[in-house]
Amino acid sequence: MSAKQISHFRDALINLKNELSADIERTVQSLQTEVSTFADPNDRASQESELALELRNRDRERRLIKKIDEALARIEAGEYGYCDSCGVEIGLKRLEARPTATLCIDCKTLEEMRERQLGK
Repeated sequence: MSAKQISHFRDALINLKNELSADIERTVQSLQTEVSTFADPNDRASQESELALELRNRDRERRLIKKIDEALARIEAGEYGYCDSCGVEIGLKRLEARPTATLCIDCKTLEEMRERQLGK
C-alpha cells in the first residue's frame, strides 16, 4: 500500500473516531441535563426504551472506537491492510467499506461460515 493510501486511511479513521467521540459526548451531556419524569407510565416506559436504545448504540460506538485505535496502531506498526489470518493484502474496496477490517474477504467469509455452522 502506498504512503498516500495509508495517509488516506489514517485520516478516515481519525475523522470517524472524532465523529463518534463527539456523538458520545453529546449523549453524555444530554443525559446529564435531561431529567424529566413522567406521571404517565407509558411515557416513562417510552423514555426508558429510548434511553436503552441510545446507550446500546453508544456502547457499539465505544467498541468501534477501540477497533479504530487498534487500526491506527497497526498503521503505525506498518501492519495495516494485511489479513491477520493468511497475511495477504486486504483489498482496498474492503478497507474503504470497513477501514477497521483485520481479515481479507476470503478469511472473513470462511469465519462467518464456521460461525453459522457452530451456531455462535
